[in-house]
Amino acid sequence: MKRTIRFVGFLGAAAAVAGAALAAGPSASADPAAHPHPVAHTSAAVSVKPTVVLVHGAWADASGWTPVAEELEKRGYTVKAPPNPLRGLASDARYIAGYLKQIQGPIILVGHSYGGAVITDAAVGNPNVKALVYIAAFAPDKGDSLAGLNSRPVAHPIPPVPAQPSNYPKPDGTTGTELTIDTAKYSNVFLDDELPTYEARALAAEQRPLSLDSVTEQSGTPAWSSVPSWYLVAKQDHAIAPDLERFMAARAHAHTVEANGPHLIMLTNPRPVTALIEQAATATVR
Repeated sequence: MKRTIRFVGFLGAAAAVAGAALAAGPSASADPAAHPHPVAHTSAAVSVKPTVVLVHGAWADASGWTPVAEELEKRGYTVKAPPNPLRGLASDARYIAGYLKQIQGPIILVGHSYGGAVITDAAVGNPNVKALVYIAAFAPDKGDSLAGLNSRPVAHPIPPVPAQPSNYPKPDGTTGTELTIDTAKYSNVFLDDELPTYEARALAAEQRPLSLDSVTEQSGTPAWSSVPSWYLVAKQDHAIAPDLERFMAARAHAHTVEANGPHLIMLTNPRPVTALIEQAATATVR
């Protein structure tokens, strides 16, 4: 298998480091017909191809999107995959918002895992963003933190992610806390052991740490309250509980699909990811 990966998303252990725990609670799927935002549906191919912007999550970099980006490029889309700084939700969202302002024309904005929280804030007030697509991602409401979401009771909880804290120097001279994932457990948690061992080990070795600020900061007014959204639930996710994904998708009134795959489903099963992004593009850009 061609080695294309470098992605890992955010998850529950970060919340555990912040003091959160999982219990039992609701599970829901969104009804596309209940979506409160008008969407222009058409069976014809879009005449104007939007730019697809792919935002990665924690313990990752943009190359994790490679299988999806390659297929979208083949289908005629311009694809951009900017770096997500992973230093704090507010500052990361500002960075991506600034990036989006430099793109002309319609945008389909896609986020995976922690990247979903970033796009939720980054898209606010940008009329070029026509759709939000969440791939096994956080979709916070105003006032939510990722720690708080991960502590929400669900019917089928998952174990906390094995996140290990360490210190790092902040630009202002203070000391911050960042999280990395136990490399020995990386493959099982993020990939359900579906990739060859050498690829999983490389991903674990190359992971970028996530600042604890990203876990504890509260989200602002969500872009999904005014922009149509789509959501893919990864049914074998060991990083974000699938029941939590269903809850967030239903709350956002997202057009929701479910697919077999682990948290890094864009690496192990990219076809439904690509299909959902194109569905969002076709429905919103004419």
